[in-house]
Amino acid sequence: MVPIRFGYTICYVDDVRDALAFYEAALGLKTRFVSVEGEMQYGELETGETVLAFASHALATASAGEECSHRPAAFEIAFVTDDVAAAVAQSVAAGATLVRGPTEKPWGQTVAYVRDPDGILVELCTPMPTA
Repeated sequence: MVPIRFGYTICYVDDVRDALAFYEAALGLKTRFVSVEGEMQYGELETGETVLAFASHALATASAGEECSHRPAAFEIAFVTDDVAAAVAQSVAAGATLVRGPTEKPWGQTVAYVRDPDGILVELCTPMPTA
């Protein structure tokens, strides 16, 4: 087997700069890289070991040869925090739409959901409890 590791997630959005600004305001993430050449936009956020990136629909179509303007139906990105309620409040103040407020799961994790301005489902949760 060839060694492989998960490198990054790319979300397709209408405006990369707007997406980066939302995640900075909502969750305090910092921009790591941005390239904007007309409609060909791409940017990355510092999120730890794995990079969260955003690309314009035009760049996705040019790169993959496929239209990527539809909203993801069965996709979410999750961010871990010790204070889910505060993260929800910050996200909503930055422009997110509340989907479900903080709820404690049977396994002890607190989880909430918001949608970012591009419609991407964002999970805000506490770390998974350890046994």
